[in-house]
Amino acid sequence: MLVGPARLLASLGDRMPKGLYARSLLIIITPIVILQAVVAYVFMEKHWQSVTSRLSAATTKDIAAIIELYDQFPHDKDTEDKLENIAQNQMGLDVEFRPPEDLPPRGARPFFDILDQALTEEITLRIGKPFWIDTVGRSDFVEIRVKLDDAVLRVFARRSQTYASNSYIFLLWMTGSSLVLMTVAILFLRNQIRPIQQLANAAQDFGKGRDVQNFRPRGAREVRQAATAFIEMRRRVERSFDQRTTMLNGVSHDLRTILTRFKLSLALLDENNPEFEALQNDVDEMSRMLEAYLAFARGDAAEQAAPTNIARLLEELRADSMRQGHDTKTSFQGNPIVVVRPDAFKRCLTNLVSNAQRFGDAIVISAHREHRYLTVHVDDDGPGVPEDRREDVFKPFLRLDEARNQDHGGTGLGLAIARDIARFHGGDATLARSPLGGLRATVRVPV
Repeated sequence: MLVGPARLLASLGDRMPKGLYARSLLIIITPIVILQAVVAYVFMEKHWQSVTSRLSAATTKDIAAIIELYDQFPHDKDTEDKLENIAQNQMGLDVEFRPPEDLPPRGARPFFDILDQALTEEITLRIGKPFWIDTVGRSDFVEIRVKLDDAVLRVFARRSQTYASNSYIFLLWMTGSSLVLMTVAILFLRNQIRPIQQLANAAQDFGKGRDVQNFRPRGAREVRQAATAFIEMRRRVERSFDQRTTMLNGVSHDLRTILTRFKLSLALLDENNPEFEALQNDVDEMSRMLEAYLAFARGDAAEQAAPTNIARLLEELRADSMRQGHDTKTSFQGNPIVVVRPDAFKRCLTNLVSNAQRFGDAIVISAHREHRYLTVHVDDDGPGVPEDRREDVFKPFLRLDEARNQDHGGTGLGLAIARDIARFHGGDATLARSPLGGLRATVRVPV
């Protein structure tokens, strides 16, 4: 059982994206976001706050100087005018001496306002008199009121005098440049990932027995090498199929010639001959065996995949089975149109149904199409196959001595051909115990 960090890593792995494109984006974007967060924190914590504190301290010193001059000179109108002119011309402050009055109530303190915090600390430290500040009322100015002994000093200072206002520009430039870099990286990465996706799709289609068209190597050098290797592999496989088909066509022609001679010889024999019927049965069995062998070796590789109505195909199998005297039922769930090799897939299911017909009376053919797979079950009420022999019956030419022979009276290739066709479609055929008490044959192929 996973505990501690192992469980955390496993949980994190489950939540990570599974696609190569999404993971690559995460690898690119995560360092950029972390770098931005660190730079922003360091800048806000060190540079921005430090500059704001120094500007606020300089403004507070000017105000403290005005208050000290006011205390040293007579408190008359002429002194106040001179101090206001000095503050305006030399310090850039708009100063007004107002009659004694109560300071306005302190409003709610802005969240994360460095200026409000810095001014409050500096005025408390350097002036030490009751004060009131407003850093949010007028966007371009900061208002400060200090209560003196016989007056109230009202000061308007430009926000730029007390606050590092251009810091936002740095953050905007940093964020904007990062967005541009991420956009370029995403576009470039998508172009690099697309050839890999095309290679995966081509390999998947080829594995399902579908024709791969308009595929050529693209992308980075390593991706091109993989695509070239796939094309060469496909050519070798197709060449092997062609050579095998050509050889089998030659063998088929030679053997059929011999069978034709046998049939001609039988035609010349007297039908009343006691050996005629036995020879005729032997020739017919040889013809069936030859066709079965060639079908197994050929594997219907030359047929092209096409959209096929599986529900209609199952209905045809049910009708054929009913005509042969078997109680047969069918059911289908999902979209019935599936891209398969029609004749080969029908032969696969026909072999399974024929196998069920030989050893059972009741047959149920059920299928359901999911998002990625088509699954077909053929159930019967026959004697079944022992669990330890279910894989053996798929071996070519193998026949069971007891209970059930998968191709009774035939060649022992029925289930072998069915599995070969299923695997040629990228799927598989398996056996299990049927709910009817007999054998369940299952074909599962990707769609």
